[in-house]
Amino acid sequence: MKSLVLLCFGVLLLSSKCNNLNQHPVPFVPVDVTIDIQLPSYSNLQGVGGWTYLNGGSRGIIVYRKGIDEFVAFDRHSPADPNASCPLALYPDDQNFLQLLDSCNNAVFSLYDGSPVSGSSFGLRQYATQFNGNNLLRVYN
Repeated sequence: MKSLVLLCFGVLLLSSKCNNLNQHPVPFVPVDVTIDIQLPSYSNLQGVGGWTYLNGGSRGIIVYRKGIDEFVAFDRHSPADPNASCPLALYPDDQNFLQLLDSCNNAVFSLYDGSPVSGSSFGLRQYATQFNGNNLLRVYN
């Protein structure tokens, strides 16, 4: 009985340590922004495949229009740079606009779904999006 209790305690202790190691390196920052994509500053979002930057999050937000009614939004803080020591936030690759680059850490991420392409074991911190089907896009967590 004693060994069973010790085994359970060990498993619990080990699992809590693993949980800490797997926490997302980009800090959680509350976000709730609504934009009108018909405004000139967000005109890139009027067509599928367009993207734009927003203020907010840890190091800014990038929004990408995946489809007619589908948007994704990611924090521009690279998971490969948890302390934000790089002066540049993530930015789209000139050669492949569907990839975001972290030039300081040689990490690459998919703008389409936020997954790591190379240089990171974590994907991008994603924010929820809600589109009213007309002109208003809400980005929040």
